[in-house]
Amino acid sequence: MENRWLKRVGYGSGDFACNLVFGTMASYLMIFYTDVFGIGAAVVGAMLLYTRMLDAVTDTIMGLIVDRTHTRWGQGRPYFVIGAPFFAIFTAMTFFVPDLGETGKIVYAYITYILLCCAYTVVNIPLNTIVPRLTSNIDERNKLVASRMIFALLGTAVVMTITSPLVEFFGQGDQRRGFFITMTLYGVLAMFIFFFTFSQTREVVPPAVKIEEKSNIREDFKALTSQVWVIVALNFLYFGLFVIRNSSALYYFTYNLGRADWLTFVGFFGVLSGLPILLVLPKLQQMFPQRRLLIAFAITYIVGDLICWAFSSSAIALILSLTITGIGMYGIFGVTFAIQPDVIDYSEYKKNRSISGMIAALQGFFVKFGMGVAALAMGLIMKMGGYIPNVEQSASSLFAIEVCFLWLPIVICVAIIIAISFYHLDAIRDEMGKTLETRRKQLAFAAQN
Repeated sequence: MENRWLKRVGYGSGDFACNLVFGTMASYLMIFYTDVFGIGAAVVGAMLLYTRMLDAVTDTIMGLIVDRTHTRWGQGRPYFVIGAPFFAIFTAMTFFVPDLGETGKIVYAYITYILLCCAYTVVNIPLNTIVPRLTSNIDERNKLVASRMIFALLGTAVVMTITSPLVEFFGQGDQRRGFFITMTLYGVLAMFIFFFTFSQTREVVPPAVKIEEKSNIREDFKALTSQVWVIVALNFLYFGLFVIRNSSALYYFTYNLGRADWLTFVGFFGVLSGLPILLVLPKLQQMFPQRRLLIAFAITYIVGDLICWAFSSSAIALILSLTITGIGMYGIFGVTFAIQPDVIDYSEYKKNRSISGMIAALQGFFVKFGMGVAALAMGLIMKMGGYIPNVEQSASSLFAIEVCFLWLPIVICVAIIIAISFYHLDAIRDEMGKTLETRRKQLAFAAQN
């Protein structure tokens, strides 16, 4: 008999593995490249954006591959085992600082970062596709997604809490050595976690369409619905918010507030403050529509940011701000991923076509594109402000950091509210599930006769 809790832990832990590296990239990659690796902020921002262009190709290819994979292990699960070793190797390579000139370093950074993004695509696209294949029960889906969000948050919390101490411990004053050893450990641990995810998940829900109908790529693109573009926009905006918030926090608390000693606490508390909302999110989703919840969480984040702006000199207010913004951010995170299985089902329901891989590919691309745009915007703003690493900052530089930490996230939250206003699957969620289940039974009956 299937152990639901073990399945939830197995599936959720896959995002813990992703966030050991993804969380580090979102929070430390910018400052690693500028202050340790030794290349300029604007160059880093441009690199993080330009490398996303290749993701448009790799993510789409991976999505098409998943849609056309049919093995006894399922469509997505095999890639957890295939991609995990490469994910570990390229993580270590990305955080290795070669003894090259400035141009050589930039070339090396481009190559290794692109390889890491490709490895991430191989393991993450399948992770995004398999929920509709794990169960057709709406409540259980919400719990699986909540489990994933909780493990993702824990992974980010681990990164924000122990990365700096580990870098210092392993480096003993040499940050290059410290980052390389720390990230090698993260990569190896992620690899073994993906093996565990493979072992504890089973794809038991077949598509509600005939497999033979999935051979035409052009038809796959035609099966994209308006709701796909809603979730694509939400992913682009949320992960832009995630990168800007986490990256700029390091600068804001170090230079603007003069509280560098708070960084470990900020990383730990700012992330785990979102844990309570993820624990109760499945219950809230039974009580309120997804659209209403997302709007409420975006407003919550804005309130938390304004508290930080108004009372930044108060330690109590800063803690309150971190709590409120954590609830808002991870509430947005949880709801965004909770609507994904419904968007996948909607293409089967409306277009009679199974394109979970294609949808996940678009999400994956816009996640990375959003991160790239955010990094570029932050790099350009800090360059315009005159930021210089490891020195006392000018007034213009401090203002640029404040813009990144406080005001850009507010603009993004407003955009999230606008985007979710176009989501309309709450009203037909139950009807859609019943219709698809009927189609699956009809296909199974036809196959037996």
